[in-house]
Amino acid sequence: MPGRPRSWLFRVAFAAAALLRPEQLARPLAARPVPRPRSQAPGSLKCFLGALKMELTEVTGVSLKRGSHAVEDNDSVAPAEEAKRQKVLDSCLTTGQDGLEHVSLPGSVHVPGPPAAVSAREGGKNSDVQLEEEEEEEEDGLSEEGEEEEEAESFADMMKHGLTELDVGITKFVSCHQGFSGILKERYSDFVVHEIGKDGQISHLDDLSVPVDEEDPSEDVFTVLTAEEKQRLEELQLFKNKETSVAIEVIEDTKEKRTVIHQAIKSLFPGLETKTEDREGKKYIVAYHAAGKKALANPRKHSWPKSRGSYCHFVLYKENKDTMDAINVLSKYLRVKPNIFSYMGTKDKRAITVQEIAVLKITAQRLAHLNKCLMNFKLGNFSYQKNPLKLGELQGNHFTVVLRNITGTDDQVQKAMNSLKEIGFINYYGMQRFGTTAVPTYQVGRAILQNSWTEVMDLILKPRSGAEKGYLVKCREEWAKTKDPAAALRKLPVKRCVEGQLLRGLSKYGMKNIVSAFGIIPRNNRLMYIHSYQSYVWNNMVSKRIEEYGLKPVPGDLVLKGATATYIDEEDVNNYSIHDVVMPLPGFDVIYPKHKISEAYREMLTADNLDIDNMRHKIRDYSLSGAYRKIIIRPQNVSWEVVAYDDPKIPLFNTDVDNLEGKPPPVFASEGKYRALKMDFSLPPSTYATMAIREVLKVDTSIKNQTQLNTTWLR
Repeated sequence: MPGRPRSWLFRVAFAAAALLRPEQLARPLAARPVPRPRSQAPGSLKCFLGALKMELTEVTGVSLKRGSHAVEDNDSVAPAEEAKRQKVLDSCLTTGQDGLEHVSLPGSVHVPGPPAAVSAREGGKNSDVQLEEEEEEEEDGLSEEGEEEEEAESFADMMKHGLTELDVGITKFVSCHQGFSGILKERYSDFVVHEIGKDGQISHLDDLSVPVDEEDPSEDVFTVLTAEEKQRLEELQLFKNKETSVAIEVIEDTKEKRTVIHQAIKSLFPGLETKTEDREGKKYIVAYHAAGKKALANPRKHSWPKSRGSYCHFVLYKENKDTMDAINVLSKYLRVKPNIFSYMGTKDKRAITVQEIAVLKITAQRLAHLNKCLMNFKLGNFSYQKNPLKLGELQGNHFTVVLRNITGTDDQVQKAMNSLKEIGFINYYGMQRFGTTAVPTYQVGRAILQNSWTEVMDLILKPRSGAEKGYLVKCREEWAKTKDPAAALRKLPVKRCVEGQLLRGLSKYGMKNIVSAFGIIPRNNRLMYIHSYQSYVWNNMVSKRIEEYGLKPVPGDLVLKGATATYIDEEDVNNYSIHDVVMPLPGFDVIYPKHKISEAYREMLTADNLDIDNMRHKIRDYSLSGAYRKIIIRPQNVSWEVVAYDDPKIPLFNTDVDNLEGKPPPVFASEGKYRALKMDFSLPPSTYATMAIREVLKVDTSIKNQTQLNTTWLR
């Protein structure tokens, strides 16, 4: 399916410090940027961020209940084999990642140049969606046409103020193999995510048929109304004009024709009722509101067959759109509110993702019709169910990832992937948890927990270094100059961002009531800040735990029995492996290890002016109960292959849509200009695929570091 043209700046090269010799570090790269038409350059700032933001397997937020991060490890290992593994772990423990921040690409690495043309697969665009995205770009204040090398360097200069892994406590590796370089997400289609449902099955789009239902209207409902009539009906439905009804003349006055028009209006415009009227000898179908504005969020209940489940579940295949953007597009085309959709987890934008969605009282027929209207989406595998989906119900996600132009030898790749399969990786919270500017989200979370509301306001609104949209920069400048929330708000064309919501709150409640002003921000967004602080503490503590005790369980460690955390005693230590050990996110309803790391928690929170013994907040929403998280994750269903290819534009595996269209799988030559590592693995919820890839390549995954690497290549 077509996707959005992308800048060649998306090629983000990951280089492993372990492989670089001094002469390679000093060797310049001869690479000349190739200019391209403005129509293909969506703006380096927005696109570069999109390229570097990696897939988070589950971003529904940290649960505040004890044990919510427990994941059952069904991969049982014989004690002898586990002991053998433990011996390998002990000998391979890496003490850090010194030198990663300042490395450049090896001089021997050949980086493919930008493609001469965008492939048909990623070049097309539905006109409505394209217009919408072009408008978004104008609002973003992206730079005009110019030298891309200068833009890249400007971006790199801004990202000098960003975070590195070291800043958020990500400092250890568990494997002893040599790292190597590769390019992640050269094409968004190189990163595919399939949701693993609550039944443990991987979701696939493999059936576009619509369930047969005698209650469904005919296909004529989608064509019987003119575009002008649909426009008038939509304005009536959304209360956008003063009309109380819309009359549509019946040209062919037959009962069948009138029935189809009635069905079309009721089906396409939930909340509208219809009746037939005679006016001056002519027949009219008159549409009017049945239940006021509430009808928009609650589609017509009485028109839904009682024998049918209230929710239509379907599999959504999407390209280069995050989950909320996709739902907003679907709700726009269906003319319903987004809140009638439900899902088990959000998925990243720069990827191809497949997940289950449920929607209240919208027929499979209407949903299937969208396949004719929308690009970058496919809907299928329809079924009617009694219940919606709930956040967190999924069992995880299955990833298919291609790392292009790898430099590792077959032996290096083999050792890296065997280590990932047998040992796993440190279950760090990934860099996207902490933001991309000089004001990390965990700093805001810390200020909230400290009850320092003036600092919360200042951190969110003050000017900061780093990559930001133009209108946000102007808004911050206005705030710094005037401290006038209304004036700063006028600088924002998009008011839905956190900054806009806080400014609106300050305008409403005044500068002396920051707590109420901050409360205007949606609850999930507010909690994101304190969850970020919890993640920051956890990352730092797990690094200390591994540095202090290595990769074996020790007395005083914590393990989960059910949802309850218990200590490992001296006599039980041989009954557990490192894969059983959990560590707490700080809160009032968790216990801490009974060894040195307990004191490290206390010292870190004390340094942040927080009381580890009293994590309850004056405002209930910000009271942290805490949770437990496994320190090492071993991916399941791990497989990989190294393939040769010549053309950087060709896909290296089939997607679900390719398979539906009957496309043959790609055939690889025995030799080619480039080599790619194709890897498959499954991860539990709240686990970052970024961190698994980091362990394979042995590289800093921060935007700051990747930008420095990319800029080195550009020069």
